[in-house]
Amino acid sequence: MPDQRLARDFFAIPAAELAPALLGMRLVRILENGTRLSGRIVETEAYVGVKDRASHAFNSRRTPRNEPMYACPGTAYVYFTYGMHWCFNVVCAAIDIPEAVLIRAVQPYEGLDEMRTLRGGVRDLDLCRGPARLCKALAIDSALNSADLTNSELLWIESGQRPTKIAQTPRIGVANAGPWARRRLRFFEVGSPFVSGTKGKPAGLSRRGLAR
Repeated sequence: MPDQRLARDFFAIPAAELAPALLGMRLVRILENGTRLSGRIVETEAYVGVKDRASHAFNSRRTPRNEPMYACPGTAYVYFTYGMHWCFNVVCAAIDIPEAVLIRAVQPYEGLDEMRTLRGGVRDLDLCRGPARLCKALAIDSALNSADLTNSELLWIESGQRPTKIAQTPRIGVANAGPWARRRLRFFEVGSPFVSGTKGKPAGLSRRGLAR
């Protein structure tokens, strides 16, 4: 299959623009044994830099943990959370402008047998439905932190087809971010059962949630 990976220019835009633009694109992971895993991105969240109280870079915070957020667009930011889970983000905007997009869910496409093994036999619907789940299913961990998605041999994003309808809601799990908890910076494909939520139904959709 030809490599149709996205170029750096694609990522060199603000997070609030990149998050919906990534919907429908294909996330690709190549394992050490050469197995290709991939999934269609169906849910994202934007973290818009130093003003965003939900961002790791809020108030210009810069630490060894979040240093990849200050790298060039198209860098992978993989961090550990709750002492047990990995989360994968795509750095965007520009160097020293710490904006990133969290990949919250993908629809599995290639390598499902391997994903099932990595996820311990859960139903296919739940393989990649949530940021921690998708990282486990695709074997994304600290070894891929700071990877350059434009030239990595192990992790990249390919072009795809945008959804017909995109919904826009507040982000999940950022209740302590004050007014920023209400900002509609979560985007997902309407109708996809692979979006994170309960019982296979997308969470957080309201009538005013459709993105224009």
